[in-house]
Amino acid sequence: MGKIGISIFSVLISALAWSQDKVAESYKEPIKPEATEIWSPKPPAVTPGKDGAPPSDAIVLFDGSNFDKWVSARDSSAVKWTLNNDGSMTVKLGRGIGDIQTKRNFGDVQLHIEWKSPEKIVGEGQNRGNSGVFLQKLYELQVLDNNNNDTYVNGQVGAVYKQSIPLAKASVPTGEWNTYDIIYHAPVFGQYGDVVKKATMTVLHNGVLIQDHFELIGPMSFIGWPKYKPHGKLPILLQNHNCEVSYRNIWVREL
Repeated sequence: MGKIGISIFSVLISALAWSQDKVAESYKEPIKPEATEIWSPKPPAVTPGKDGAPPSDAIVLFDGSNFDKWVSARDSSAVKWTLNNDGSMTVKLGRGIGDIQTKRNFGDVQLHIEWKSPEKIVGEGQNRGNSGVFLQKLYELQVLDNNNNDTYVNGQVGAVYKQSIPLAKASVPTGEWNTYDIIYHAPVFGQYGDVVKKATMTVLHNGVLIQDHFELIGPMSFIGWPKYKPHGKLPILLQNHNCEVSYRNIWVREL
């Protein structure tokens, strides 16, 4: 090899060594703590509620004073359920009463809702204290009095109805107030109606985790397997299953 060849080879070796040193340097751990600190964007400040009150950024759907945020799911007429003196509402029995739903449509939410089954025990199985909390009017979290009252486990209290068995049964005694805290993410659909991302639900029942980021198979289906159909934001619905279930302190945070 001539002098020129040796010189070019030396330059190439030096360049390669320099490049490898730079790659190795890029994988070194930062030598200052500031190198891994992120200062923006800052999360919005939210004031937590005290003594059961909603947080400062919540949308209050029911505080016991009126049904202003709700309509009949059947025909959007005025709610016919019973407004109680203790700040709660109760499913009203009778023909034509039906479910109720929010006037406003929602997608991804954190939902807080409190409910209780009737203190007087009536019926058994699915006919005792039955109701349901429907996210986007399609995806049901079961409300049921299962105290000394067994039923199919994917339809018991805390089940994503006919889809996901709860991780635990955390009910309080019949006639006392239960709490559901729900983190719900709506499904995402593609341009041609295909499911890009399934809906998910995380639920705490009286502070106990009972649904852990469950991916829903589709909307609630009483018979057969659920199937997704494209949709946008939809109301939150409370079911009238011909049982005098009561609700109170309902609020939501849009995510």
